[in-house]
Amino acid sequence: MVERISWFSPVDYEILLFFEDHDIALTAKSLAYNIDYNRRYVNERMRVLENAGLFDNTDGIYELTDFGREFLAGDVDEDDLPEP
Repeated sequence: MVERISWFSPVDYEILLFFEDHDIALTAKSLAYNIDYNRRYVNERMRVLENAGLFDNTDGIYELTDFGREFLAGDVDEDDLPEP
């Protein structure tokens, strides 16, 4: 489980928890379906998390970056996480 980050919204934690359990690539629409959140809101937050370096987006398909995996492993401090 990731620590509390001041600029995260509640869905950000749900997104990261999903990817912590499923290290896969998928669209925001598929992710929204799986975590039971609005697709547009998930897409908006995925862009924020991508700008922070946690996810890569290739043609609308998101996957964790190595930095994102380090963050989930607890190896990244909040100070090292760029605020988008």
